[in-house]
Amino acid sequence: MEHQCSPRLTRFAPTPSGYLHLGNIMSFAITSALASEYNARILLRIDDFDRDRTNPQFIKDIFETFAFLGIEWHAGPLDVAGYESTFSQIHRTQLYNSALQQLREAGKIYACTCSRVQVIKADAEGTYKGTCRHKNIPLDAPGVCWRINTEEAGPLSVNTQKGIVLADFPHNMRDFIVKRKDGFPAYQLISVVDDTFFGVDLIVRGDDLFPSTLAQLYLAAQLGNTTLAKAMFYHHHLLVDEEGKKMSKSAGSTSVHYLRQQGCTPQDIFFRIAQMAGENVRPAGWQQLCAILQT
Repeated sequence: MEHQCSPRLTRFAPTPSGYLHLGNIMSFAITSALASEYNARILLRIDDFDRDRTNPQFIKDIFETFAFLGIEWHAGPLDVAGYESTFSQIHRTQLYNSALQQLREAGKIYACTCSRVQVIKADAEGTYKGTCRHKNIPLDAPGVCWRINTEEAGPLSVNTQKGIVLADFPHNMRDFIVKRKDGFPAYQLISVVDDTFFGVDLIVRGDDLFPSTLAQLYLAAQLGNTTLAKAMFYHHHLLVDEEGKKMSKSAGSTSVHYLRQQGCTPQDIFFRIAQMAGENVRPAGWQQLCAILQT
């Protein structure tokens, strides 16, 4: 298959809030397969800016798991020391703050005092109702978060492997947070800034994160960023557990760390992922798993 504009860089972007699980590995395999298809490079970006959730043992687990499974990448940290010295998101704090200042100067954001409990009380699904949108709360007031105004958000174009998809702005992302109450930039803003900074133009995610893709495309447009709009997005199905639930890092029995402790080999883990993805084939190695999941 020929592509008019082939992507050049994709990324693995694990969050060190738990041990990597089988769903993470499947996503990395799909990412690796697509990178091979387009002859794109892979960046390792560890999403560690949320310091409350970041744990050194889980950062170490990322590198140990990749080494155990033979997962390779081309850019970013090679080990924990390189991550800490150069590639932690803490080193890019100024970039995130500059983006926040740009939104502030353009009048794109407003301050909000609502707690999570208050948001849920107003809407059982936790969708923000724009409660503080027109209250004119000072942006520098204590204990406020910053929300981006999405009141005028219209349909968004998403560049996918199968072509352009037009999607309405997601209801559950209305006026999403760009700066948290603790003063730190929020995930959506950090992801946009990082992908732009590194030049990532192939973004692979689970299909549960399609609303995040739309939120980030909207945010990029408000920042005058045209780079992300040109990137290719690929959203894949998720692996689910025996109860049909999405895998999470709190579910230790599906973590590679746990499976290693039980004596599983890389091939055992690859086979389990392939089976859960509906393929009754035993991959001999990482590349074979990638090829199976690509079909």
